[in-house]
Amino acid sequence: MNEDSFSFVIYMLHACADRWHTTPAKVYQAVKDSGCIDQYLIPYYDILHTQSTDYVVHDIDEYLKNRGMSV
Repeated sequence: MNEDSFSFVIYMLHACADRWHTTPAKVYQAVKDSGCIDQYLIPYYDILHTQSTDYVVHDIDEYLKNRGMSV
């Protein structure tokens, strides 16, 4: 993971936490356990970082739901 993708992941964790009214730590645990960071956010960083925050937060929410997880 390079510095840009790391910054993006941190930003998205905080954006999700704000949207879902929870802590970044809880969001991190869910996305880590679901594989969202290693299997979605980092591999598709080049595309995702060009999308709106709302779009990516929605995608992360869908990713978690498809794996039977929630925050």
